Amino acid sequence: MLQPADSAPDPVVAAALPPVALFLDIDGTLLNLAPHPDAVVVDDDLRQLLDGLDRRLGGAFALVSGRALADIDRLFAPRRFAAAGLHGLEWRLKGAGDAVLLAMPRELRTQSVEIANRLAAFQGVLIERKGPAVAVHYRRAPEAEAHVYLAAQEALAALGPGYRLLEGHAVVELIPTSASKGAAVRHFMAAAPFMGRQPVFVGDDVTDESAFAAVNELGGLSVRVGPEIPTAAQKRLADVAAVRSWLAEIAGAGEEKRVSP
Repeated sequence: MLQPADSAPDPVVAAALPPVALFLDIDGTLLNLAPHPDAVVVDDDLRQLLDGLDRRLGGAFALVSGRALADIDRLFAPRRFAAAGLHGLEWRLKGAGDAVLLAMPRELRTQSVEIANRLAAFQGVLIERKGPAVAVHYRRAPEAEAHVYLAAQEALAALGPGYRLLEGHAVVELIPTSASKGAAVRHFMAAAPFMGRQPVFVGDDVTDESAFAAVNELGGLSVRVGPEIPTAAQKRLADVAAVRSWLAEIAGAGEEKRVSP
């Protein structure tokens, strides 16, 4: 199912093996998207699959998500993988202690209240406050999209250059300018056991484009999940089921297998 990003998927012909370092987005990549972030469920098969990948790759495996690390750990409990949360604002190697979620700055909290007030007429809009970032979800209120963007842009203007807007699947986030999944991947690649390996990143969203670009610059493999769109990713997988099938091949790969472009 691994194909050029501008072509239709075909059956997988190869899998991955060390010296690969594997980075996976969660929502839309490992788990199908849900109307509410708390509505997703991680099944035991997925936990076992990720355990197998972690062992197969000698620990050079990490989850990279817009979710907070505490939320990632809740989803995959009792497993605790190496992970980056909040688009890289949180970062943890496997076995490290809990990351401390920074408090929400006063100005961001004020703007989150302003956004909620502006969008109060849309009951399906969810304001998610997660430390130094705020996400506005409108999957359950698609008619609110234009209003969500206007409210977020007004908040961004009030916050100034320390923040930027990050667009995703039916979500807009206000995050510090320093946060990106690409920066998170580079952080991992500078530490053992990731250092010196070929990075592979799999993601599905606009928020993953910085990670695709970082992996490409590092000589790795970038894979986008979903329909054909303009992207920095080199390859494409059709959907979550295709991702899991490909990862299962990686987890059980023989010594002759490698990443296939």
